[in-house]
Amino acid sequence: MKTGWETKKLGDLFDITSSKRVFKSEWKQEGVPFYRAREIVKLANQGFVDNELFISQEMFDEYSAKSGIPQEGDIMVTGVGTLGICYVVRRNDRFYFKDGNIIWLKKVSDASSRFVEYAFQSDFIRKQIDDSVGATVGTFTIIKAKNTLIPIPPLTEQQRIVAILDEAFDGIATATANAEQNLQNARALFESYLDAVFRQRGEGWVEKRLEDVCVLQRGFDLPTRSRVQGEFPLVSSSGIIDTHNKGPVKGPGVATGRSGSIGNVFFVEEDYWPLNTVLYVKQFHGNSPRFVYRLLKHFDLKRFASGAGVPTLNRNFVHDELVTVPKSKTMQDRIAERLDEIEQETQRLETIYQRKLAALDELKQSLLHQAFAGDL
Repeated sequence: MKTGWETKKLGDLFDITSSKRVFKSEWKQEGVPFYRAREIVKLANQGFVDNELFISQEMFDEYSAKSGIPQEGDIMVTGVGTLGICYVVRRNDRFYFKDGNIIWLKKVSDASSRFVEYAFQSDFIRKQIDDSVGATVGTFTIIKAKNTLIPIPPLTEQQRIVAILDEAFDGIATATANAEQNLQNARALFESYLDAVFRQRGEGWVEKRLEDVCVLQRGFDLPTRSRVQGEFPLVSSSGIIDTHNKGPVKGPGVATGRSGSIGNVFFVEEDYWPLNTVLYVKQFHGNSPRFVYRLLKHFDLKRFASGAGVPTLNRNFVHDELVTVPKSKTMQDRIAERLDEIEQETQRLETIYQRKLAALDELKQSLLHQAFAGDL
């Protein structure tokens, strides 16, 4: 470890405790804000919370007098749900919190609360929390918090590291927001173009019942024990799940979820076997299969689902719906081809922005690792 650094337990730096018990029957609709773990997570991520739970001023005053309330520089740490999320209490904060949900780190040393907050984001502490919980859904308890180790340098070095991380993370946050907005814009642009295509009216377009454009038919039963590996895709409501040695429906074809995952639409190039959990297009009436695929994807079939428990899609509810389509199959093919091109470009941009977001997250973790290894 770098000269001047020590490894200490959080219990040596903070008085670690929780709150007095507040029963659900004592929750109010107004008064002093009452935070659970979810509110701490939102405060940590967004800096504010639209609170929905409160306690009375009288109870707040009573608990304040008996055992104190969170003060500036104290750290609130989530002990359930998403574990180890920190919020450093600000000067004008006024709230109480749920015992068992949140651990209260009372500031009793000169350790920088912001430095400790960053430490909780680092792999040094994250790994300790994960190891203490294991594979099961667990809690981060007061005892675990007291025994959590943290590498700690002199205060001036803590402050220097916090300043560097603040500046770097501000820049990363801006870059992340830009990448997320670009990702959202790419998706919105494709959806906007798609919507514009299927809103078209006028010359070359005609309004028809969906059944006159494509006829939907329930798929075929095929028990697992009867399936034989082969060259033909086996299509369920969630997509291609296997193969079979028979393909009763000629490709290219279109299928959509009938039971289970309703609304998913799949295009299959080759002959295939649609299972009984799907509706497949039995008759295209001379229309372009690729265009029909796009039409059904845009059609929002989920709204026709019915039944309690496991909802199902009844083709009879869908067949009478009116849709507008080009008269010409050539025009349909051209539109479908253009939509494919735009979707591919959208997916390319999405991949770029998602990689950028992943790289920014990796940069944050790299900076945190350097900071708590004493290499920043």
